[in-house]
Amino acid sequence: MHKVVTVKSKAMPLPMKDVDTDLIIPAQFLTSISKDGYGANLFRRMRDNDANFPMNRKEFDGATILVTDSNFGCGSSREHAVWALTGAGFKVVIAKSFSDIFYNNSAKNALLLVILPDKVVDQILEASKGADYEVTVNLETQTVTLPDGTEHKFEYDQFRKHCMLNGLDDIEYIRSHAADIQEFRTRQEQNRYMSTRGA
Repeated sequence: MHKVVTVKSKAMPLPMKDVDTDLIIPAQFLTSISKDGYGANLFRRMRDNDANFPMNRKEFDGATILVTDSNFGCGSSREHAVWALTGAGFKVVIAKSFSDIFYNNSAKNALLLVILPDKVVDQILEASKGADYEVTVNLETQTVTLPDGTEHKFEYDQFRKHCMLNGLDDIEYIRSHAADIQEFRTRQEQNRYMSTRGA
């Protein structure tokens, strides 16, 4: 998993509530057995039906921060929705709230989800319509900095923060403690040996 520390990018606005995982990646595109390839069909249904959908507009090319409304990622628990977002280049999603399962899936796949107050999200959604609104998200300081220099703090799970800052998925996190695990095993074996001798 790649590290996530600071992301600075133009913000792509998606002013929609209750965007479910089937809108993010429609079911008919869940054909791969790997994480690769899903980005090409991110928001496919909306992109095909609306020429002005943000992902169809050249001025939003290269955006790695998506800004949306509330309850983003609701619906089914498919992890493919996260793979589609990261496959399309997104590193951060800012919203008023997220589905719990989607939130957990994102943390395990280096997609940083940031919850900000409703008023702040509405401000970013409005200001970013012009496609020239650059936002900086710093996970280390847990801040979002807007173009005028205004900073907004956000909460984030400290375990997931550690993993994302160091580029660790769950398995890699366990492996990072290999020396401690081996030391524990050695002590256990020594204790069993001593107890056997005492018997």
